[in-house]
Amino acid sequence: MDRQGHRLDGLDVDLIARLRRDPRIGVLELARRAGVARATAAARLRRLEEAGIVTGYGPDIDLRAAGFPVQAFVTLEIAQGSLAQLTRELEAIPEVVEAWATTGAGDVLCRVAAASHDDLQALLIDLHHSSTVARSVSVVVLSQVVSYRSVPLLAKAVRP
Repeated sequence: MDRQGHRLDGLDVDLIARLRRDPRIGVLELARRAGVARATAAARLRRLEEAGIVTGYGPDIDLRAAGFPVQAFVTLEIAQGSLAQLTRELEAIPEVVEAWATTGAGDVLCRVAAASHDDLQALLIDLHHSSTVARSVSVVVLSQVVSYRSVPLLAKAVRP
């Protein structure tokens, strides 16, 4: 279920899986491949979008191929009550591609990308200059073991 109580069924997951494989597919072709009427496919997609389950249609970007082969995960410990300020600061740094507020040893986990190790080092130094960052720990990515995926989880949820 999503945050509004929408339970996905097999058709929802099938449509999402087909869109993940071919995000440029039109609704008519999507409906044909799924074996449903165009209106059914369109209504389902609209409902998934309105429920906040489908949030976009790509494109997915390979940062390594786009010239940013160095990636790292950076855990930030921040001054208490400074999450809003840090959020604004991180949003202003193009190399920060994702960030999450977390529990545990750190307060914020960031995924960053850089063109070189020198650029990564400069980014880490810049992060330390923030008045909100008390400490950081970085881990350089060697390779991706499992790409982002959601369809297997969604499919598991609709199985009896």
